[in-house]
Amino acid sequence: MCGSAARALNSVSRAAFSWKPTGLPQQTLAVAVSRSGVGLHSGAKTTATLLPARAGEGRYFVVEGEETRVAAEVANAEAHSPLCTALRRGGARVRTVEHLLSAMEALGVDNCRVEVSGGDEIPLLDGSAQEWVMAIRGAGQCAAKDSSGQKLEKLAPEIHEPVYLQKSDCFIAALPSSRIRITYGIDFPKVPGIGCQRFATVLDANVYSSKIAPARTFCIFEEVEKLRSAGLIRGGSLENATVCSISGGWLNPPLRFEDEPCRHKILDLIGDFSLLAQNGNQGFPLAHVVAYKFTTGHPVPRLDLINQWLVMPCILISYGICWEGALWAKKTLLSNVESIWIPLLRR
Repeated sequence: MCGSAARALNSVSRAAFSWKPTGLPQQTLAVAVSRSGVGLHSGAKTTATLLPARAGEGRYFVVEGEETRVAAEVANAEAHSPLCTALRRGGARVRTVEHLLSAMEALGVDNCRVEVSGGDEIPLLDGSAQEWVMAIRGAGQCAAKDSSGQKLEKLAPEIHEPVYLQKSDCFIAALPSSRIRITYGIDFPKVPGIGCQRFATVLDANVYSSKIAPARTFCIFEEVEKLRSAGLIRGGSLENATVCSISGGWLNPPLRFEDEPCRHKILDLIGDFSLLAQNGNQGFPLAHVVAYKFTTGHPVPRLDLINQWLVMPCILISYGICWEGALWAKKTLLSNVESIWIPLLRR
């Protein structure tokens, strides 16, 4: 996190946000589980091994050859990490973490040690979070205990006042809600095969597993060579991404869902919001999150991930801070959200 953002966190009012007891114990994995595959950008074969962790430890990464733990927290998020979410603490760095974190957040794996070998990237697998869901469910979960053998109650961030973040006609808003809800819209007017899509859902583990996790990352065929020339997506292929041509449509059908690109954006969003988690608590806020064109319009073409100018949406929304002068978040009643913005998603 940049210094200005960190300083803002210490001074901004937190009236719009608090931690709410869930009445449930923090969870961890019952046994260790591993998955191997190529890294999206490096193209190297890497392995991520998920191991049980104590209550209160949260989710953290240990990269082969590094002793430093890299906690999956917003304070460790790199502000400028092209086409992926990357975390760094000291000299230790791990990148392309969003799919794995998305699955752990949605399924409630609150405490987990992730050991990464073969490189500094989490394997892309098939480009979705489906294999991570299968791995987690295969390992099973149990209540985590701290070093004293005690269970800790899980807390969840709760939004009390509507807040939003906007740049041009792209925005994300968090509205008070008794359940986690997500309404998301994308618009690729120059790519007819994708076009304008909208998806709305209540979020829980079962909904995530069946409707969100299978959605794969995607890219525009005409942008592939430019990205590879920049040293990116060296591990991308038709086996781990869906590819759409501006003139020819999808090159590797069929899609798993008609609106698979929009659903994958939600998958990534959940992964990035998971960085709000601290000490084994929940990261995604108890709120109705509404986003429109949240990852389009950036001058650098994107494959499927959150734009560089929105690396840390969770902290920006929850605290209403300004970050590097490029973004702004503002607390407001947003009485026009339902009447203006949500209809935009239904076009």
